[in-house]
Amino acid sequence: MARHLSITEARNLLTRLPEELEKTHETVAITRNGEPKLALMSWDLYQSMVETMDIMSDPELVAQIRKGIADIEAGRVIPWEEARKELGL
Repeated sequence: MARHLSITEARNLLTRLPEELEKTHETVAITRNGEPKLALMSWDLYQSMVETMDIMSDPELVAQIRKGIADIEAGRVIPWEEARKELGL
């Protein structure tokens, strides 16, 4: 759950929040009159969320991920050493 800060509190903490959010990966809800109006998060967390949304919006990629998970669960895997030889690594 996101921590809630009023706009005034957020303004007073703004210079410290980037480092804090980078460490905790927390999201802060900025409120006006007690109602959440903005979300504040680290840039890394934001980029991760955008990348996840991009992946999840691609039906073909999601199908490949699901197939991969099903293959792992069914034991249809190749040992790493064998894969390295096939890939010439």
